Amino acid sequence: MSRLGYKKIKIWYQLKFHVIILYMVIYSVEFIKSAANVKDFPKLPYPEIAFAGRSNVGKSSLINALIHHKKVARVSSTPGMTQLINFFTINKKLTFVDLPGYGYAKVPKKVKAKWGNMVEGYIKNRPQLKAVIAILDIRHVPTDMDINLFKWLEDLNIQIIPVATKADKINRSQLNKQVKIINEKLLLSEKVLIPFSAKTRLGVKELWQRILLSAGISQKDIKKGRRF
Repeated sequence: MSRLGYKKIKIWYQLKFHVIILYMVIYSVEFIKSAANVKDFPKLPYPEIAFAGRSNVGKSSLINALIHHKKVARVSSTPGMTQLINFFTINKKLTFVDLPGYGYAKVPKKVKAKWGNMVEGYIKNRPQLKAVIAILDIRHVPTDMDINLFKWLEDLNIQIIPVATKADKINRSQLNKQVKIINEKLLLSEKVLIPFSAKTRLGVKELWQRILLSAGISQKDIKKGRRF
């Protein structure tokens, strides 16, 4: 992956994001449907933000933390449980799309292949898609699968919002060290990666800001209220 791609991301955030503080009141979260292929995807008029990451990386907990709800995205102790693409609308202005996790060794190869085709069908055939939140575990070095995901999305010119979860499980010194390691491994510019904790809510506000900007949701659509 080229440094140029992430340089563009950094510049984009500097130009569009440097003094903006947004808060969003969540008054409506609606599960729309689960889908297995392109023909089953719902026809929705809202911009979409997809969530992708390895199995057991904390994807469901991240989604639930963003919307202040514990049960919208299913949190399972068994990795690889999300086997369909799940669509949720937020405030009838935005759609969250929960993609199946990847990299769990105990999932049969045929199922893995099906998931890959399903996700590829979504990414390549969804004009509503505005960005993919690529989720990593801050405690670990990015795997080859993580690196391939970033490269693939960049090749498709998909906006990437990198997030490193489980930040509450390490101390500040370790956090800074791990952010540096992840940045170097993925060729990320400084301050692009968002350290995140569903438990302490670290990174929730910053992630919402990037989501809203990526989705093109204007100030008039944002209501000041519950502070994330």
